[in-house]
Amino acid sequence: MSRIASIAKLARQINRLNQERVHFSLSSTYSTLPKTPIYTQTKQDETKIPTTRTPNPPPQIQIKDIKSLPKLEIGENIPRRDKISFLVTTLIDLQDNKESIYNTLDAWVAWEREFPIGALKNVLLALEKQQQWHKVIQVIKWMLSKGQGNTRGTYGQLIRALDMDHRVEEAHEIWKKKLGFDLHSVPWKLCKLMISVYYRNNMLEDLVKLFKGLEGFDRKPPEKSIVQRVADAYEVLGLSEEKERVLEKYKALFVESPNGKIKKIGRSKKISS
Repeated sequence: MSRIASIAKLARQINRLNQERVHFSLSSTYSTLPKTPIYTQTKQDETKIPTTRTPNPPPQIQIKDIKSLPKLEIGENIPRRDKISFLVTTLIDLQDNKESIYNTLDAWVAWEREFPIGALKNVLLALEKQQQWHKVIQVIKWMLSKGQGNTRGTYGQLIRALDMDHRVEEAHEIWKKKLGFDLHSVPWKLCKLMISVYYRNNMLEDLVKLFKGLEGFDRKPPEKSIVQRVADAYEVLGLSEEKERVLEKYKALFVESPNGKIKKIGRSKKISS
């Protein structure tokens, strides 16, 4: 055997010995770690078959079915009720600052896979109970900025909050841009809301204008409180004839039936928002 071949053979033996020493050291140090399968291939079908080369580790607690364990995303282990309560408390404690409120809402929805519109409705109801009208406005505007909650009901809730927050001019603008242009189908519930806003804030000309627009589409008021406010507005504006006309036209709403209930005339078509 040549000198070069002998040197090469010796080098391979030394390298193999070093590898065995390193393997033995690692096996002793990390014996508590799970074994990593080493895959070999058969000549028949070349299917990867796991084999192991390390001795059995000390007894450990085994999980029978690891697939049955739930994979929790961030925030998934927190009950929804607690998330809502946490957000309501946080918003109430915050100052009325748009940036702070928006940042808080952004962080809160970051937990969710889908936009939590249902949970946010509960948040808004809780804020309304606390009469946190400015926070209600900010939450709704943040939702709309995300392209969410763009419904008549949401705008109605925004108008009410603006009115309660003494921002009636802004409520009036929201009505004109988002709801008032479609008087032939906007629900009477929202029309009644806006008539009440106008009545409460002494915006009587806007009130009678809205009512005339509804009459133009032959829409009949469903209850006498609406008619009474319209009649009162006509009286204050000095339009006595219009007041009498309205009271005469919808007098059936003021007539009680034998069982003591008010007789209603007609029914407006219910349109979901």
